[in-house]
Amino acid sequence: MKVEPECESCLLSRAQIQVYQATTNPALRFRCLAEVVKLLNREFKPTSNAAEIGTKRDRIIRKLTSCEDPYRLIKKRANEKALKMLPRAKKYVESGYNQQERFKKACLCAIVGNIMEFDIPGHKFTIDSLAGRIREAAKDLVIDDIDKAYELTKKAQGILYLADNAGEIVFDTLLVEQLKNMGLKVTYVVKGAPVINDATLEDTEISNMDKFADEVITTGCDAVGLQRTEASAEFLKVYDTAELIFAKGMGYAETLTEYKLTKPHLLLFRTKCVPVANYFCVPRDKNIAKLMM
Repeated sequence: MKVEPECESCLLSRAQIQVYQATTNPALRFRCLAEVVKLLNREFKPTSNAAEIGTKRDRIIRKLTSCEDPYRLIKKRANEKALKMLPRAKKYVESGYNQQERFKKACLCAIVGNIMEFDIPGHKFTIDSLAGRIREAAKDLVIDDIDKAYELTKKAQGILYLADNAGEIVFDTLLVEQLKNMGLKVTYVVKGAPVINDATLEDTEISNMDKFADEVITTGCDAVGLQRTEASAEFLKVYDTAELIFAKGMGYAETLTEYKLTKPHLLLFRTKCVPVANYFCVPRDKNIAKLMM
């Protein structure tokens, strides 16, 4: 997925917010933003990928400020608030009258969890609003390949589950639990190091994901989405041998669409910005369950 013109302002806006979270030094803030502007001047082109530029942006900020994770406190609060919401979401999933219905409801909860994204211009949410979003999740589902994915899942032995954000990871436990109930082995993948508010190993412990998934691994890198040149050889071996992949969030949507896929991928995310919505030919602020073969 290539950038649209408005991606530049989003990349810069998120840079400013991260810089202000990473340091209180005015001179250092100025230097960081100047370096990000240089990055955009150098690499922002019609053929660019926003996830790749976003990865480089975050590395600049972390390096210059020596702040390992500007979003650490925000991620912690997101996990805590999501855990308080979890019983309500779990009740919604368990209201399904059969396995397929519970699978679909769990997918919808996982998508609603993807709303928990910070600092995207024009995208706002509150934890209190998530309960309403869960009730409306099916109505907001404008691309619905969940039933097709369910049929593939029934035939599979294992799932490779690519995680997105902290907070959101709590809602992923509901879908992982359903996959386990179907008899599948689930390998859950987080980032190898902090990047924006993506989940890392620390978040799997806070969310209890480490108790749901059979195995938790990392991409071996701090790149947004899947960037094969950045990922570790160990992760790529697991990814390349997986039979069915669930991928959460816009970062994976932005990057996986750059590759010729050789196996089914179920993309689960919310269209939180116009460029991503445009790519999938849907409105902004809608739910997507897109099976890519």
